[in-house]
Amino acid sequence: MKIKDSMSRKVFNVFNIVVLSLVTLSCVLPILHILALSLSDSTAAAAGKVSFYPINFSLEAYKYLIEKKDFFNSVGISVLRVVIGSVINMFLIVLTAYPLSKSSVNFKHRNKYMIFFAITMFIGGGLIPTYMVIKSLNLLNSFWVLILPGAVSIWNVIIMMNFFRGIPHAMEEAAAIDGASHWQILFQVFLPMSLPALASLLLFTMIGHWNSWFDGMFYMNSPEKYPMATFLATQIINNNKNITNMTPEQLAAMNALSDKSIRSSQLFLSIIPILIVYPFLQRFFIKGIVVGSVKE
Repeated sequence: MKIKDSMSRKVFNVFNIVVLSLVTLSCVLPILHILALSLSDSTAAAAGKVSFYPINFSLEAYKYLIEKKDFFNSVGISVLRVVIGSVINMFLIVLTAYPLSKSSVNFKHRNKYMIFFAITMFIGGGLIPTYMVIKSLNLLNSFWVLILPGAVSIWNVIIMMNFFRGIPHAMEEAAAIDGASHWQILFQVFLPMSLPALASLLLFTMIGHWNSWFDGMFYMNSPEKYPMATFLATQIINNNKNITNMTPEQLAAMNALSDKSIRSSQLFLSIIPILIVYPFLQRFFIKGIVVGSVKE
């Protein structure tokens, strides 16, 4: 059906384009500014002359980071954390959301479990008790302390649960009549139809692990075990430029750096993985797999 191209619709389209363009610019311009700062020399960056393009192009900030082994070590820890943490998170989220998506008739104590999980969303154990529990479990200064304490996000469980509840019940009944078990129904019926929700939660989980810095700083005693976000936070907070034991060449290179350039290069490198991953998951956000799967 062809939509009538009226004056009101033209005005709406123009307004829509303008608003979306402004939103896009508000997202893109800060990234361009950070990139320009990282590629500018110390004088221009410190003087605040850099806007959205580099002034006196310089790669000294990136050379400074490349020579820091601690930076690449923290990147490796973050990548490992994102991969292992996301797999564990998604597995537990799916296994928790599936039974909770059933009615209280099929899952007798569903409401009791929902109350239990809901309490954890609004009432936390507190920072010190949590630290004491983690210490008693011998997780301090361990890689697993970055993953296990937040292995199950109840907010994500609720999102996944509601998506499961939206899947037509007739498909589950048809699979059960064919002799499928709950495991088969979950992995062969529900999950293939839940790709939009899975992709969204996977992206949220990956971003959460990648950007998380407080747990590394609070639970890690060794800086060499810091994930990248914690490493960058300590560099920015401490303004760590160690000039001891530097060669004359390194001292000369240091003069070409500024705090803004170093911080900008660190921040820009930290967002590259997310910028790479997002386009591959974005298409699932708007794809409705369930729609039309069952005809009434």
